[in-house]
Order: sequence, then structure tokens, then C-alpha cells
Amino acid sequence: MKTEPYMDGKAFGNAGSYIKITGQIYGEVDPADPLNNVIQDINLAPKNKAGNVEYISDYIIIRPSDMTLSNGLLFLSLPNRGNAFPADSVLLSRGYIYAWCAWQGDVLKGNNRLLMRVPYAGINGEEVAGIHRAEYQVNASTKTLNLGNGFFTGNSHHSYETVNIDNKGFSLTRRILESDDRISIPNNDWAFSDCNIRRFPGVPDEKKISLKDEFQPGFIYELIYEAKNPLILGLGFAAIRDFTSFIRNEVKDNSGFPNPVMTGEMTVNPVKATIMQGVSQCSNFARTFLFLGFNKDENGKQVFDGVNAHVGTRRIALNVRFGRPGGGGLQHEDHLFPGNDPPFSWGSGTDEISGISGGILEKCIETGTCPKIMQTLSSSEYWQLRASLTTTDSHGTRDLTIPDNVRIYLFSGTQHSPADAADQTSGFRTNPNSYAPYHRALLVALEKWILEDKEPPSSAYPTIASGTLVSPARENIGWPDIPDVPYNGKVNELPLLDYGPGYDNRNVSGILSKEPPKAISEKIYKTLIPAVDKDGNEIAGIRSINIRVPVGTYTGWALRREGFGKGDLSSLNGLFIPFKNTKEERKTTGDPRLSVKERYRDRERYLKAVVKAAEELVNEGFLLPEDAKIEIEKAEKSNILK
Repeated sequence: MKTEPYMDGKAFGNAGSYIKITGQIYGEVDPADPLNNVIQDINLAPKNKAGNVEYISDYIIIRPSDMTLSNGLLFLSLPNRGNAFPADSVLLSRGYIYAWCAWQGDVLKGNNRLLMRVPYAGINGEEVAGIHRAEYQVNASTKTLNLGNGFFTGNSHHSYETVNIDNKGFSLTRRILESDDRISIPNNDWAFSDCNIRRFPGVPDEKKISLKDEFQPGFIYELIYEAKNPLILGLGFAAIRDFTSFIRNEVKDNSGFPNPVMTGEMTVNPVKATIMQGVSQCSNFARTFLFLGFNKDENGKQVFDGVNAHVGTRRIALNVRFGRPGGGGLQHEDHLFPGNDPPFSWGSGTDEISGISGGILEKCIETGTCPKIMQTLSSSEYWQLRASLTTTDSHGTRDLTIPDNVRIYLFSGTQHSPADAADQTSGFRTNPNSYAPYHRALLVALEKWILEDKEPPSSAYPTIASGTLVSPARENIGWPDIPDVPYNGKVNELPLLDYGPGYDNRNVSGILSKEPPKAISEKIYKTLIPAVDKDGNEIAGIRSINIRVPVGTYTGWALRREGFGKGDLSSLNGLFIPFKNTKEERKTTGDPRLSVKERYRDRERYLKAVVKAAEELVNEGFLLPEDAKIEIEKAEKSNILK
């Protein structure tokens, strides 16, 4: 364990300076415990003398130097693919105890990633093998890829090695669009090898794949082979449960070492409550963590009092043999990866397509361990991750009842990760509309909901009943005919998939034996998306200053252009389409949206509108006063109508 000043002793508000602690937890779980035996292949793991299964996880804790200045809230930020999101300085100033703990056992060492070490599954000392499917997309001509390479994982994840260097009986295909027929690549034209050292067929390598004519941009490559030595990745759920339970409840560990949050002469654990925040794939982790019952620890206590499930609406393929939790499940990328399985909603019900009953919270309801939940969404989750299915029935015909302990918020007109950059795939600029200040206000509201029992703002998301959640056809959404901006209404729809008899759709667990998977039913889950106003900006949700006082159209979707899978969705990117400056400019180009000058006439009126919108958002509880000031200053420094 290493202890050092955080940010050279910088003070954060009334909480003062912070201490950074880095270390490893050495955990073990009893595979016979009903709380643990849901972990896939736990009974095939090597056992220690006590009959338990061991794991090791890296962790980081940032706590106030003077723990009497802490508010007692442990905020666990789940690392995304081993990467720790930076601590929010506003939350630190409120006295939070920040923590990160590794949970993903297939992440490789490098770039300060937090790692988890988990065992392989084995049967009586023999290797376990099984069918495995991988997808590859590249941005430049590439000779060789790691078998574990993927659109979202790159070369930073473990590769499941092939059982046989000879590729006979295995297949490699390619296609341009996700829906295209697969074109087989002859087995003589690819090999399990490394061609970075020697020209094709290269040096044999059971963890790499090479293509004679090299992997080319614009294609989806799909490899189906027999892999061996699956990692027991489901232990990641136990690691987060046990780490958090220890930090919030114990004074010292079994060896007598003190809890890292204990200081000086403390005899009582200072943690009052806990929040888990999962962003993107980690939101999927959080939803699965709750569904599988991990919010109850081995002593029967509740682990997390609150959960922020941010920009992720699926579940995660962590508890699957040969799991690939880094897969995205998008419309063009990793489309057929497991995790897009019912139940989808927080509340209980019956999915009419699969016949599966239940909800994400069913286990914690049974055990009385349900946290207070905030699901926060960008617009991209509606287009790419079927967010509508978390609040509607399978056919998209009616809204579902949301439990009282759940709030759902859409940050209107935002993309998954806001950024102002050139999107080579779509040919447009991405969407820079930031949800950060509004998200921060909701985190503070979640804190107060837990510590003070103060109700947060009411949910703000599109619904069928209000007419703000609609099918994506142009006439339904209300999309304006903006010149040179293609619109085809494509969303990420998916049928219920059959991965073979060993896979448990309901629990996103088990063994995949049918690859690629086949549709079980011709019925498709109906994906709905937020309706927009005459400018193309979304009507429902938390309408930020940029949406209330717009200077352009902000979307959560973009379409791929020619040469990049034209017509499919461009990953998790959106668009920013600025308004023309004057009426003459927009009429010349045929733009139906009012120009900036037509809307605000002059800079003074524009700035007054920004101030008014900021004040409204503060009053609604969606913006902190200090962030409102920053947003107003940004507008004052801008060149709009100068």
C-alpha cells in the first residue's frame, strides 16, 4: 500500500487537502455460498486450503487528510476498461471519499490501468475449451491483430488462445454493413500468427491472427474458432461487493491491517453511506451487479445505498464463459455480443417477446437491499443502446411504471461522450454539447437523497404518453430537412438471440455454443427515440442552456458515409449542425431553421436568454449555482453575434 498527498496537497473547499492511497486487495470467496455460486465456472476454479477461490484487485482511495472534514460518503467510481475516471473536484470539496477498484479480469497491464487477477477455469487439471467469436475493425491497413482486439478494446485486453494453430474447421469472414451477408476468407489466406516479424504466414502465435492481404478499413471481420482457458470474470462482481463492504463496515482486515479510511485514533468506521457510479460499460456492470444479487454482502448487509448508472442501458457479458465485457453491442460494432437481453427495465414485468419475467431490481427487492438509483442518459443511448426499452414494453406501445427509488434523466441533445472533433466516419463534426454540469448537479442531488432523504428532481425523459418518445421515421420524429445532412431513421434494433442451450439470457450468464447467434423469433424489440422540435433539438429531458438557447442542432446520432459502411450509425457519435448567421445565408442554402440573428437580434438579447435559462435550470435543480456562473461566463467569452 502506498500513501501520498493528492495533487501536492491542494485544498478542496472546506474538506481541505486529500490523501491518495494505492494498493491491492487480496480476496477470496466461498464457491458454495449461494451469493457466489451464481458466478460462472466458480466451481471449476482452483481452491486454496480453505476451499475458497482467490482473486487480486488494484484499488485507489482518495480521502480527506482530516477525516473529520469528510461528509462520510464513499463514492466508488468503476474503472472503465481499467481506466479510472478523474475525481470531480466539486465532489471532493463536499468531503467525498473517492475510490476505484478493478473488476475486469481481462484487462492487460499498461497506461496505469487498474488490474484484476482472476483464475482460469479447469476440469480436473485439464484445459476448458469452447467456441468463441471475435469481431475486428481497423482504421488502417493492418497485418496482425491480437485475438482479443476489438473496436472498443484495442490491444489492451486478454486474448483467448486458440486450441490449435492449424485453422482448419475455423472461419474468418468479412462484410461491410452489419446486415450484409458474410463473405468467407479462404483458410489459406489467414493464420494464427504474427506477421510483424516475418511475412505471411508469419510466426505461429496462438494469441494472434494475420491476414495475407492485411485487414482493411471499412470491413467488419468476424472470427469463429475454438478457444481455451476461459477466465472466471464473474469474480469482478464479488470484488466490488467485498471491497466496498470492507471499506464501509470494517475497522481492520483479517491480518490486522487498518481500513485505509481510518486515521489517527479512530475506532469507528467513518463511512456513513456508499454510491456506485458506472459510466458506459460500467453502467451495464452496475445493472448486472444489482440483477444478480451482489448488493447484499456475505454478512447479509446492503453494499450500496445509491447507484448512478450513467450512459449505459444494457447488461454486461462478464458472467459468461469466454466473456468479452468490453464489447459494445452497437448497431455496427459488436452488434451480436450478449448483454442485449431481457429484462430491460428497473421495474418488474413480463417481456412479451421472450416470455421472461422480472426486472433489474428483483433480487434486491427480495433481500431488502435496493439502493436509490439515478439512470442518466445521453441521446446516443436511445439510438444505439435501446434506452427506450428501459421505460416501455417490448413492442413500444406503452410506458412502464418506474419504481419510486429510481429517477431517469435524459440530457437532451447530447452524445455518449461529448466532444468537438472531426468524425472521419460520418464526415461531420461531433457533438460538443456537454452534460457535465447537469450531471454534477444530479450527483449532488443523489448525495442529498441518500444522506438527507431530500427528494431529487422528478425524472425527465421522453415518454409515449407525452408524444415525446416516437418511432424514428422522419415524419414521426419531426426531423427538419437540413441541407446536406442525411437522415434515414436507422436505430440499433435487435431480435431475441439464441446463443445455444447453455446460455441463460435472463441472467446474461452461461456458455455460448451457437456463434454467430440466430434470431429466436421474427419479432423485433421496438426501439423508440426522442422527438425533436423544428430545429431538430429534442423536446423532452433536461434541456440544457445550449438547447434552450440554441445556436445549432445537437444530435445523439450520426450516419456513416461512403467507404465506411454508408448508412449505418457512426458509433456513439452525434452531430452539431450550426445555424446560419443571417436570414439571407439560410435562405441561400435552403436551411429551414431560423438563423442566429433572426432568433436573438443582437448579442445583448442572446446573453440575457442565457442568463434566464441558467437561472431556470438552477431553480429546477439541474444546475449548481457555481456551474451556472461558469456557463454564463462561457457565453460572454463566445463570439456569438459579436
